[in-house]
Order: sequence, then structure tokens, then C-alpha cells
Amino acid sequence: MKNYFDFKGQVALVTGCSGGLGVQMARALAAAGCNIVPIARRMEKLEEVASQLHEEFGVEAFPIRCDITSTEQVEETVAQALAHFGRIDIVINNAGTGAVAPAEDITDSQFENEMQIDLFGSFRVARAVAKQAMIPARYGRVINIASMYGLVGNKIAPCSPYHAAKGGVVNLTRGLAAEWGKYGITVNTICPGYFYTPLTVETLNSDYFQDYAKRVIPLERYGNEGELDTAVLFLSSPASGYVTGAALPVDGGYTCV
Repeated sequence: MKNYFDFKGQVALVTGCSGGLGVQMARALAAAGCNIVPIARRMEKLEEVASQLHEEFGVEAFPIRCDITSTEQVEETVAQALAHFGRIDIVINNAGTGAVAPAEDITDSQFENEMQIDLFGSFRVARAVAKQAMIPARYGRVINIASMYGLVGNKIAPCSPYHAAKGGVVNLTRGLAAEWGKYGITVNTICPGYFYTPLTVETLNSDYFQDYAKRVIPLERYGNEGELDTAVLFLSSPASGYVTGAALPVDGGYTCV
């Protein structure tokens, strides 16, 4: 029987990989045999993640400290990863932030920071990986992590810069998919719903938010650890070569009602 999710020998670069969803997605790929380049700003956390991936799954993990708001750091990071492995097959653009405040009180710097990390950061990484590794190889899988908030608004947590940036990620995905398809590169985006991360745990655990979630999410719960794994594996697979420009919600049905 053919294994559609065998990633042995492949290399995935994962941003925002010092904790939370980034580590979960890296683990999913590592469990399928993929070598991992974990990227984030905190090297001590990255080294812990890399050690765990190697010990648990036997893959090679090559951590690199990188601030994705710096074009120079991004390009050097990709060059280092390419020099080490000789290839980058998959990129997971997961690094992100979130400013929560009424729109009328959002500052210019908050809005700009959101764009620099969530939108421009995703573009910087995709651009560098495509130019240095994927276009020359005529193959690649780019997966941008947007949000269900990139598809709709919300009435519980005012975060207009986040909506704008993640909506930008969704349409950036379509634009890159249209441009890079001729190189054998697919570009897709996952739009997660409410998952526990270090950034969300306090909000999600509040009584008012849990009540809200039960009312607006058809499955009446938050996403569990591991429930993004199959979406990542599906879009990363060589067998998914005819899927590109797609936005895949993994949100318990939030965006269907």
C-alpha cells in the first residue's frame, strides 16, 4: 500500500517553532520522517525543540535563530538551511502575533507590527525559500498559517490589525500560488480556529469566552492538540500536487455559520 505521507529525506522549515502550534506541526512532519529547520527568536527554546525532535523521531533538526521582520536575517537563515541540507521542500509560515484592542484605540505601531510579522514576515520567508531553494528545484510546498479571522470578522475579541494581516495572508497565498505554479510549487493556507497556545490560553480559559465558543462553534469546543496535524501533512504531501491557492479552515465549523 502506498504511503502518501512519507517525508523521509525531505526538509521542512517551520517559523514560530519555539512553542505552541509551530512545534505541534513540526512534530507531525518529523513523525513522518521529515527533517526540520525550526526558526524563532529564542535560541534556547529552539535547541530544546530540536533535541526533542531528534530524540523522539530520529530526524535531523537544525535550529536557526531568526527574526522574520529582518530581510537580511531571513535570507541568511534560508542560505544556512540550504547549505546544511542541500534542499528545502516545505515551508510552514507559522510565526505570528496579535494585538487586541478596539479599532479606534489601535496605534499605528500596533498595526504596523502586525503587518510586519504576520503578513510581511510570511512573504519574506516564502520569497527567500522560493528564490533560493524551490524555484531552482522546480518543487515546493509553501503552507501559510492564517486564521479563521482572515476569512471573517468577530464580535468577541476586537483585533482589526490581526483580521487585516491574516486576510492579507489568505490572498497572498492565492497570488503566490498563481505565480509559482509553473515551478511545481504549491502555496496553500491553513485557517485555524481557536487552539490553545501561549498567546491564547488566558483568553480561551475565561468563562465568557468558553460560553461564546459553545454558542458559535458547531462542534462546541476548541481545537485539541494534534488536530492541525493532518491538514499540514495533507498540504505538505507530494501527492497533493494539484491543490494550490486553497484556504483550509480547521475551525470546528466556525466559518460555516
